[in-house]
This record gives sequence, structure tokens and C-alpha cells, in this order.
Amino acid sequence: MSDTVLAALIGLMGSGVGAFGGILVSGKLTQYRLEQLEKKVQAHNSLIERTYRLEERAQLQEEKIRVANHRISDLEEEVKA
Repeated sequence: MSDTVLAALIGLMGSGVGAFGGILVSGKLTQYRLEQLEKKVQAHNSLIERTYRLEERAQLQEEKIRVANHRISDLEEEVKA
């Protein structure tokens, strides 16, 4: 083989290895970033779920207060009568 063909083959192999290595590194980086985003989404979803539960509990407490106020009003009317 001539020196030119040998140099071209070595260059081709180097380019192939470099491209393949770049693809692997890029894939790993993409996977890592997706995992980090999934963690953030999970934390956000957890916060939303807790917020909904707190809102439900607040509504329940408000309803209990309304019932208690109504009962107090009824008792006050009975005492006046």
C-alpha cells in the first residue's frame, strides 16, 4: 500500500472513533440531563399534590367553622327565647 492510502485509512479510523466517542458522550449527557429533569418534575408534582391536599383540608375546616357558627347561632336563639 502506498503511504497516501495508509494515511487516509488511519485518518478514517480516527474520524470514526472520534465520531463514535462523541455520540456516546452526547448520549450519556442527554440521559443525565433527562434524569435531572425527571427529578425536578417529580418534586414539582409532589408540591402540587400537597397543595391540593392543603386546599381540601382548608375547605373542610371552613365548612366545620360554618357549621359551628350556625350551631352557636341556633343555641343563642334558644337562650334568648
